[in-house]
Amino acid sequence: MASVPSISYSITIRVDVDLRVAGGSAVSRLTRAVEESGGVVTALDVTASEQEHLRIDVTCAATDTEHAGLLTEALAAVEGVTIGKVSDRTFLVHLGGKIEINPKVPIRNRDDLSMIYTPGVARVSLALVENPDDARRLTIKRNTVAVVTDGSAVLGLGNLGAIPALPVMEGKAALFKRFAGIDAFPICLDTQDVDEIVRTVELIAPVFAGINLEDISAPRCFEIERRLRASLDIPVFHDDQHGTAIVVLAALINALKVVGKDLPEVRIVLSGAGAAGMAILDVLLAAGARHVIASDKDGVIHRARPGLSPELVPLAERTNADGRTGVLRDVLPGADVFIGVSAPNILTGDDIATMAAGAVVFALANPVPEVDPVAAAEHATVVASGRSDLPNQINNVLAFPGVFRGLLDAASHTITIEMLLAAARALAHVVTPDELNAAYIVPSVFHPDVASTVAAAVSKAVRDSGSSVASFPDGAQPDGTFPEPTQV
Repeated sequence: MASVPSISYSITIRVDVDLRVAGGSAVSRLTRAVEESGGVVTALDVTASEQEHLRIDVTCAATDTEHAGLLTEALAAVEGVTIGKVSDRTFLVHLGGKIEINPKVPIRNRDDLSMIYTPGVARVSLALVENPDDARRLTIKRNTVAVVTDGSAVLGLGNLGAIPALPVMEGKAALFKRFAGIDAFPICLDTQDVDEIVRTVELIAPVFAGINLEDISAPRCFEIERRLRASLDIPVFHDDQHGTAIVVLAALINALKVVGKDLPEVRIVLSGAGAAGMAILDVLLAAGARHVIASDKDGVIHRARPGLSPELVPLAERTNADGRTGVLRDVLPGADVFIGVSAPNILTGDDIATMAAGAVVFALANPVPEVDPVAAAEHATVVASGRSDLPNQINNVLAFPGVFRGLLDAASHTITIEMLLAAARALAHVVTPDELNAAYIVPSVFHPDVASTVAAAVSKAVRDSGSSVASFPDGAQPDGTFPEPTQV
């Protein structure tokens, strides 16, 4: 699909305008120069004014870095304009990092210092020797999540390593705080060895009430998650898998309402058998889907496919009951639902036209989807993507803040498929029947009820499953609060 200007490539260009040359039409000429070059002006601010000169900050959105340079050149070409400083607004946001640590209690005098630190803090340390479970109420543990990556699958950019992954993990931590009030810490590990990753997370786990694995490539991510779940007594959540799966199921629940179909009856074609695809499959089957065919870069996955890798065998055994073969295009005709978590531009609008009436298309490869959403919408009733500039964005931020808020509030020591299903159903219900339509199947990430609704559903699922920490010292409630002031 064609590139469009994006706020992520927003720049502010400071220009000096000589009014003796540019005349009274200077401002409109600046705007026209940007628009004729394919940019979008989002702000014009006069920062200084003299009789014969204006200093103007022109803020505009470009399609990419090269286009931002072209917009600067277009302004420089306007008669009477001199270019000053050019600022990339995205980089400005990241200067110095996006998160910080602040104390929750004042340190004003010696008394405060004596209680917060030595000698008073020694009493709390000794109390934790006697009862380590008290860490959930006497330290940051109960509200703290580690966001862990090895940098092997950063966004859609590939294996970048630990340092380039840090801005992404910082952003994730900022979202945890903004949407769920959770203190999350970016942990970027300078190793991609599975044993080292597992052991490192095990060693730092005492600080945290949950582990969020992020941007770790498949199939290594599966082993890391499995081993950490077995060794730790806190929930381990792989957002690329479980967060995506939750939002996909929530969106599908509502999309099927729009088209009047039922999950157990629809035929679903899934493109992509990586971390996200495997988790989506697990959640769909647990939710009641019965007719799923999966495909990857080597074609349709079936039991008899030559060279089928060991990690795909369980997938083949649970899908494609009819033993369909071929490639993605061979199994798409007549399908009710297409879900793509794979590669860009592998389908066309003509391919979507072969699907059943009332088709649902989730093309989630980012930033370029499996099929152009505009072309897909000519044939499908409901279309979703991972893009923020189109309706029905499948965005993990709809899931992970509320999921962890619920896990932490219930002091859960694990996470189960029932909790994922509870989160998806709760998220779907945030969209009311009066609001639901083909262009609105998931709520906005800024909807005030998203995180709290998902959190409540997850907390209930934790308690129903008996997965909460068994005992709460001194009358503590499952969410870590206390009905009355207590003493150690």
